[in-house]
Amino acid sequence: ETALEEGEMITEVRFPVPERAGYVKFPNPATRYALVAVMVAKYGANVRVAVTGAGPCVFRVAEIEAALSSNFSPESIEDGLVPAADLNSDIHASRDYRAHLIGVIACRAVAEALS
Repeated sequence: ETALEEGEMITEVRFPVPERAGYVKFPNPATRYALVAVMVAKYGANVRVAVTGAGPCVFRVAEIEAALSSNFSPESIEDGLVPAADLNSDIHASRDYRAHLIGVIACRAVAEALS
């Protein structure tokens, strides 16, 4: 659903190209769907971090973005920074496991972006 009014039409969509980017997925072994996947993109001093598979929809992690904006390295986010309360919990992975995976996979995505 969009916010377009009747008669309006989208004629162009622009996406800035990041200086560095990395994407890492931790797949469910049976389905190959992501238990957790993280995309990290660096735009100058700004960093965007998107997570999928861990919650009911894709979300950004402001705490990881802030840490990486100060120091774009895996070491800056090693301790993880995502509370488990709002994450999915099912037969494949608990909330706590997914919260831990977000930190691990985010570190790997930063390492990929730096390589």
